[in-house]
Amino acid sequence: MILTTTPTIQGKEIIEYKSIVFGEIISGVDFVRDFAAGLTNIFGGRSNSYEEELINARQQALQEMERRAANLGANAVVGIDVDYEVLGSNNGMLMVTASGTAVLYK
Repeated sequence: MILTTTPTIQGKEIIEYKSIVFGEIISGVDFVRDFAAGLTNIFGGRSNSYEEELINARQQALQEMERRAANLGANAVVGIDVDYEVLGSNNGMLMVTASGTAVLYK
């Protein structure tokens, strides 16, 4: 399956537009990650624990979108957009949404 942010696939002809597809993931950030990120906030530097959580959430959202596209008989998703949102009263939840158009190319 080809996943791309562009509206076309270079060198391929899109023969059918199936549907808009989405992949969503809401991930909770645990106490240990919060504590480690708090230390990074105080002393500076990158928060590896939050970066890992963000990477994992994005990969899961893209995989979910890809699975939904495959269920429609698509072999690619074009025009992909990925959005991030921090949720919850204490900002303890991360939502990642991936969307695009499922297509069939030849």
